[in-house]
Amino acid sequence: MSSNYEPLIPAKLAYDGRGIPMSPDFGDIYHPEAGALEQAEGVFLRGNELPRRWQGKQAFTVCETGFGLGHNFLSLWQCWRNDALRPARLHFVSFEAQPFSRQDMAQLLARLPAAENALAMQLIAAWPPLLPGMHRLEFEHGAVTLTLAFGSVTRLARQVSAGVDAFFLDGFAPRVNPDMWSRSLFGQLARMANPGATAATWCSAGEMRRALRDAGFLVSKVQGFGSKRAMTVARLRPGMGRGNQGDIAGDSVLVVGGGLAGAGVAQALTRRGLAVTVLDPVLRDGLGASHHGHRAAGLSPVISPDDDLRARLSRAGVLRALHRWQELSGDARPLPCGTLELVSDPVDVARRRHALDVLRFPEEWVRWQDAAQASERVGLPLHSGGLWFGRGQLVQPVPLLEALLSLPGVYCRAQSAAYLRRNGSGVWAALDAGGKEIASAGTVVLANAAQAAGLLAGLPDLPPLTKLASIQRLAGQVAYFTGGAASDARAIVAGDGYWLPAVKEQCTGGSTYVPDAAVSTVTTQGRNEVAARISALLNTQPAHLGVAPGSGPGWAGWRAAVSDHLPVIGSIDGVSGLWLACAYGSRGLSWSALAGDIIAAQLCNEPVPLERELLRKIAPR
Repeated sequence: MSSNYEPLIPAKLAYDGRGIPMSPDFGDIYHPEAGALEQAEGVFLRGNELPRRWQGKQAFTVCETGFGLGHNFLSLWQCWRNDALRPARLHFVSFEAQPFSRQDMAQLLARLPAAENALAMQLIAAWPPLLPGMHRLEFEHGAVTLTLAFGSVTRLARQVSAGVDAFFLDGFAPRVNPDMWSRSLFGQLARMANPGATAATWCSAGEMRRALRDAGFLVSKVQGFGSKRAMTVARLRPGMGRGNQGDIAGDSVLVVGGGLAGAGVAQALTRRGLAVTVLDPVLRDGLGASHHGHRAAGLSPVISPDDDLRARLSRAGVLRALHRWQELSGDARPLPCGTLELVSDPVDVARRRHALDVLRFPEEWVRWQDAAQASERVGLPLHSGGLWFGRGQLVQPVPLLEALLSLPGVYCRAQSAAYLRRNGSGVWAALDAGGKEIASAGTVVLANAAQAAGLLAGLPDLPPLTKLASIQRLAGQVAYFTGGAASDARAIVAGDGYWLPAVKEQCTGGSTYVPDAAVSTVTTQGRNEVAARISALLNTQPAHLGVAPGSGPGWAGWRAAVSDHLPVIGSIDGVSGLWLACAYGSRGLSWSALAGDIIAAQLCNEPVPLERELLRKIAPR
């Protein structure tokens, strides 16, 4: 078991003798008797001089050290809505070691006044499953974002990337929850602070004020709220602060690559109001041409007993895809049909069930199903049970790509970039084979899989990128079947291969992996290999899968992967305006939306929806 893993412990619904919500574990109340919204206004907004301090700014970021019931967020959101001079974007980052379930949140927030209650209903509808890590929620068409960090503040404070303008210090009292008021925590807050950042709290304990002062804040004691005689306000010392870390130059971005990677980046950037030019010669055959003939694919999370890097990234990617792509319509919208990961070997069964015991994930995310339960879920007679992931999704790649690449602000051009050049003004240009400029922008994102290394090779003074030096192309195919008994599947079945529910009366089975192939094409040998794999997975005869139709018996494509089988996402150190989103391997759907939001958040100086240690693992180097 990794020493870094900490199971997430949900909050318990309880009240004190006055009917105020309280935590039995910490022995403290969530808000004073004077009222939660009143405290939010009197302590946190007024103590940080809001709304005055955000007026005239393009964006404003608040960080809170205890989300609790969300009253401070709701109060701030309502204040933003009421202010005609509000910033265009409001970001809120909040830590919570013991979050409430959606059902408990709904009960606890039911008695809010009408305005805040309407916002609370939106919050509850978007509330994530109680999984450790970071969760990004969006409201007001993306103008208001809430980034929740679920888990120990001691660990997660080191993991947040954000430029913060105001801090709401609102953990349980120092005597019962000292981690929320420690010098080390305040040091991390100072790391995130923008110049001139402020802080406010109802707490006025001397040790807390000294710790805040040691972290770099000028601290004052002022009139308290309610029964408190005093409260604390603070401002970052002059000369301190991280400043604007955004890397965006101008209001346009050039994306090289029109597949899943490029489409995910394009969607995220256009949501921030940026114009995106996508270059890929395959686009001459249509916006979904990179997956032409690919009827269906599965998007499923994975777990590991120690919640390793791959599992954490997979979870983050699936959650981002759910948030991003469920807003699409028609066939572009993934179908949340669920995924059953079959496990038949007794040793593997014991490992997986032990992992569930250790991870303590909510059953809405993953649960064990025996053979009978699994058969009922999937709609097929299965010989063994396995892990049921309720958020597994069936995706139709072509409609998805067509929807993402036709969004307002995305401009697709069916041209090939042979070279990249950066002029003295810092503008990147893509050139064709003859050296003619075909597109330019202050920022360029290479989302063209294995071809990214070739474009980078022509750039002078580029730092060594050992990851990309090991990039490998893998050919592979899926096969389509119709008319078989297994076509009744209602969910994705995964294991050594996968079987997908029917799309337009055809089921998809996958897949083959062919390293060092010269071409990627559909073959009879490949179809037979897929059929054998799926027959073993479903414990049935190949004939029961059905027959391949006379036209289009499958689809073949490429995967690009590096040695650690993690994606390569992020900026290239020392080269301004150059980003990578590639090496997605066989998990292009898992990384697409996540990579887009990682890159867009960093370019636009927003809180990043992924832990810093994970960002380092997927960074180009």
